[in-house]
Amino acid sequence: MPDDRPFHAVTPPAEPPTTPATGATRRRFIAATAAASGAAVVGGLAAGQPALAAETARGSRASTTVGGSKDHRNAKKEKRMRIVAVEEAFSVPGAIRQEEAIRQRMAVPEAIKREWFRRLDDLTELRLADMDANGVDVQVLSYSTPGVEVIEDPAEAVAAARHINDCLAKAVAAHPKRFAGFATLPMQDPEAAVVELRRAVKELGFKGALYNDHVRGHYLDEPQFRPVWAELERLGVTLYLHPAVVPADNWRVFDGYPVLVGPSWGWTATVGAHALRLIYGGVFDRFPGASVMLGHMGELLPFQMARLDSRYDQVPAEHRVRHLPSYYLRNNVYVTTSGVMSHAALLGAVHAVGVDRVLFSIDYPFESSAEAVRFLRSAPYAPADLARIAHGNAERVLVL
Repeated sequence: MPDDRPFHAVTPPAEPPTTPATGATRRRFIAATAAASGAAVVGGLAAGQPALAAETARGSRASTTVGGSKDHRNAKKEKRMRIVAVEEAFSVPGAIRQEEAIRQRMAVPEAIKREWFRRLDDLTELRLADMDANGVDVQVLSYSTPGVEVIEDPAEAVAAARHINDCLAKAVAAHPKRFAGFATLPMQDPEAAVVELRRAVKELGFKGALYNDHVRGHYLDEPQFRPVWAELERLGVTLYLHPAVVPADNWRVFDGYPVLVGPSWGWTATVGAHALRLIYGGVFDRFPGASVMLGHMGELLPFQMARLDSRYDQVPAEHRVRHLPSYYLRNNVYVTTSGVMSHAALLGAVHAVGVDRVLFSIDYPFESSAEAVRFLRSAPYAPADLARIAHGNAERVLVL
């Protein structure tokens, strides 16, 4: 199966760059984000405490950029670089009946939860101050988990989605240069989801949609969701595939190790598997113009591309799709940096899928804007490629 479509990749430097250590490990409290058992809610709302970008000891040599230029790292250029963050959460108090009960069951220290929820519910004062302090020009806002996916009744889900989208549209209209939006869709009723997607894009001006992994164990490769993919393709907007705070099922391999269930590993495993279902299920053969965004450096799929391709010849012919898996990862998938502040991971993702398919995100308020922006500005890339990651790709893909 040929897979020769060109893509724009940047070759990493011979010696990977290093950054000063901060004295702590990333996601240092992740162990606190697991629930006690079974179908209980697992993990935090999105990603945990502020991530730390450190990867080497203090005193290590400074990073060098691809091509040897360091100009983009001086303070003046840092201040001028436009930054668009594309996975930034907000909430609408009372929009979902189940939300408060789910929040109460989260095994996260109360002080952390209070700060998260204070910032999720705020769409102006705290958020804009944080953006200004850290040089973030635009946040693309999406409704925080638990989203409408936890609602059982389809009619209730439709009403909640419309209410959330209307609230978001007002916030964007009030600050059109600072905010853009991803729609919430009631996938419990795919036909209603099509109607709401069309309204959100055409009337409210949203840039795509964000979906929290599953609706009661149903995944988007299933036939009932084909009208949604057709509308996404027709409108030319992307779907951000995000983890779900409530798991679809329980994996025995996680038994006794709740730290594995949520953002440290389980969410990556489940969302990455969902994305592979879309690929192997032929979604992008039926709808070649459709696309998804995957956070956390593509839920690590860029680093598995060679393995996916090498094993593909073992797939029975009747279950094969038109191209190797890597083709879809380079043509139908966009990768964001949310929650993975590692230059080594960024270099690998860019080299795998191409610099034009990697977008910056923070995962506010679950991650630190200061740490995320510091990670971005110190990334080992020439100014033109860094600008693509920081804002250019988001502006192109989302038509900002």
